[in-house]
Amino acid sequence: MGIVNIINLLGGLGLFLFGMKYMSEGLNQVAGVKMKNLLEKLTRNPVKGFLLGVIVTAVIQSSSATTVMVMGFLNAGIMDIAQATGVIIGANIGTTVTSVLIAIDVSAIAPICIFIGAALALFAKKQTKRYVGQIILGFGILFFGLKYMSGDSAMGVLKTSTSFQHFITLANNPFLGILIGVLICAVLQSSSAAIGVLQVLALGGIVPLNLAIYLIIGINVGSTTPLLLSAIGAKTNAKRAAFIYFIFNFVLLFLTPLASFEPFLKWINSFAANGSVAVAACHILFKMVSAIVLLPMTKLIVKLSEKVLPTKEHDSVFRFQYIDTKIIENTSASAVQAGSEVERMARLVRENLVLACEDFLAQHAENERLIKDNEELINWLNHHISDFLVTLSSHELYAETSEYVGKLFHVITDLERIGDHALNILERNEKALAENLDFTPEGRAEFEEIYEKDLELFDRSIGAFVNQHLSSDEEQQLHFIEDTIDNLTLQSQDNHVQRLRDKKCHTASGVVFTKLLQDLERVGDHSYNIAWAARTDKNLIRQI
Repeated sequence: MGIVNIINLLGGLGLFLFGMKYMSEGLNQVAGVKMKNLLEKLTRNPVKGFLLGVIVTAVIQSSSATTVMVMGFLNAGIMDIAQATGVIIGANIGTTVTSVLIAIDVSAIAPICIFIGAALALFAKKQTKRYVGQIILGFGILFFGLKYMSGDSAMGVLKTSTSFQHFITLANNPFLGILIGVLICAVLQSSSAAIGVLQVLALGGIVPLNLAIYLIIGINVGSTTPLLLSAIGAKTNAKRAAFIYFIFNFVLLFLTPLASFEPFLKWINSFAANGSVAVAACHILFKMVSAIVLLPMTKLIVKLSEKVLPTKEHDSVFRFQYIDTKIIENTSASAVQAGSEVERMARLVRENLVLACEDFLAQHAENERLIKDNEELINWLNHHISDFLVTLSSHELYAETSEYVGKLFHVITDLERIGDHALNILERNEKALAENLDFTPEGRAEFEEIYEKDLELFDRSIGAFVNQHLSSDEEQQLHFIEDTIDNLTLQSQDNHVQRLRDKKCHTASGVVFTKLLQDLERVGDHSYNIAWAARTDKNLIRQI
């Protein structure tokens, strides 16, 4: 095999890999968000998760990408490890679609696809059409690369190469064959691409089916390497997901004896005389057998992952519970994680508001330490979530994800300010207790009424934001509650002035009480801002 043949081979391989990556990116742009939403909503049992894993991976053409997405959802608390197991098993089936497309061999239409795809990608006005063009162009380049790579001036030379035939003879043993498969996948960084190259070799009769079986198994085992590496230093659930992915592909090792089982080889060749089709058939069959064996064992696999990777106790609360910075490249999953972290921040803010207000009404400050500890954590989350969102925004985001990230910025700002007002209420109560200031029963009742309205507005606003839905009717109701808070605050201030005139309360108490009312009124304003961040029209988001 001369230098020219090697250059032609590498050129064809480069076109193939670029076409696959370019097509996959286009598919992600067109369907990525929809697939993410589908996974997020419909993975309530392993069977549904399995089917969704098949569909999602068939669309985005990457089982690793699907598994990384699942790792993100695990960290965000959207699905548990049992639900994730079904999706991961399904993802391994969905990734075989690429081998089916290659086996069909539509390289004859590759030039047409390249022309149409390039025209759409370059000249289409709508972004969606440009992405569709990217898919078609990538598809055409992929098959053009395959055709070029399998030509007589590239891999075709290997048919007559004595040294290569000697190598095939040496490699025709389980250990070496599997090792070569692992190395091929490690170099190409894609099991689909590695299987595609193997199909080209098998199509030309260069690699016999019995050796191809070892290579298929090795390629699938090797496909776990990137995920296992990405799980280093990741959160426990992410490590468990990578471990489950490894288990699925490790099971394929038990199918190694099929390479020397003559009835099986004859059966495959009987309906798949074409080498490329035979490799695709084996690839799909092996994946299906693993799925059939492992899917009923979901609970056992989950327990095994929990045994191998037990939950760790963390020394500090100043850490992310849901965000995993290791997988920030998967922007959709990272945005979901950030949303879950913001929900955590909202729970802390609500707790502080309740504790501070209840302490004031009960005329004590028993929760001072807890409120201040929570406030430290709220401030830590505000700072670090903001930093994470800035980093996330530097990546290429889907339009929907970009808008959601922008809303998160608004929400954490309002949450942090509500937390500040809760701390203000604590400090004003402590001042009142230290100076023995008293408040009339009427004043406390007015405070309690406004506080309860604040809590209702806060809860409903957070609910709207979490669901990313705020109907016109709900918006009007929340607006009415906010107006009610404003009116109650004004009325309470007027009542307070009258009590001062009637000498029912002290001036010093009145100053503290007025500031407490201002804090409650501002809590209502910021709560209403959070509700507006649930609107789909980003132009309607406002800061009061």
